[in-house]
Amino acid sequence: MSNPLIVALDFESAAHARALVEELGDNVDFYKVGMELYAAGGMPFVQELLAAGRQVFLDLKIYDIPETVKRAVARVAENPVRFLTVHGSSAIMKAAVEGRSGAPLQLLAVTVLTSFDQSDLADLGYPCEVASLVDLRVRKAVAAGIDGIVCSPLDAARVRQIAGPDKVLVTPGVRSRSAEAGDQKRVATPVEAIRAGANYLVIGRQVTRAANPREEVRRIQSEIQRP
Repeated sequence: MSNPLIVALDFESAAHARALVEELGDNVDFYKVGMELYAAGGMPFVQELLAAGRQVFLDLKIYDIPETVKRAVARVAENPVRFLTVHGSSAIMKAAVEGRSGAPLQLLAVTVLTSFDQSDLADLGYPCEVASLVDLRVRKAVAAGIDGIVCSPLDAARVRQIAGPDKVLVTPGVRSRSAEAGDQKRVATPVEAIRAGANYLVIGRQVTRAANPREEVRRIQSEIQRP
């Protein structure tokens, strides 16, 4: 893979996101549109990125009653979006697969957020370890016919073993050693994530808040390619 980077366009407006995409130019061709930007720009901005030849990871973490999930996924699948995230519970994933039908849209199951640690799971009432919940959701995703997994880079090696070689692994919570972790708790470096089995690395603030985003992307790419 020549470029595993997905830059997270976590901006309050399409104008801010558009400016970064233009600045990065050909250095990046894959972008994540999350809830904030989707609330601001919606599918029109997603379609703008697609029309410009960019790949789109639509990170909506869809979670609702199965019929709503199925119908929402069907609407997204009408566009050439590459990835769409859904919650990693069986009913949700099965509904998403049904809604996707025969479209090329790839569905990714969210396991446990990289901002969550053991105390967060306890607050939600889960009696298990983080790793156990991740593993359970990966097995359910494979059974449901989901195309890939979103997981912490710290879980990637174990997830790869469970999911097998053909599933797509996308890892948020990736930071170079020189970058701040922010609100992420379970993080790793780009090199560590790739070595653990990740196909794609989602990187946001390290690039979007850099003094020179283009140079920061090139630095991360050089870091990944360094033997």
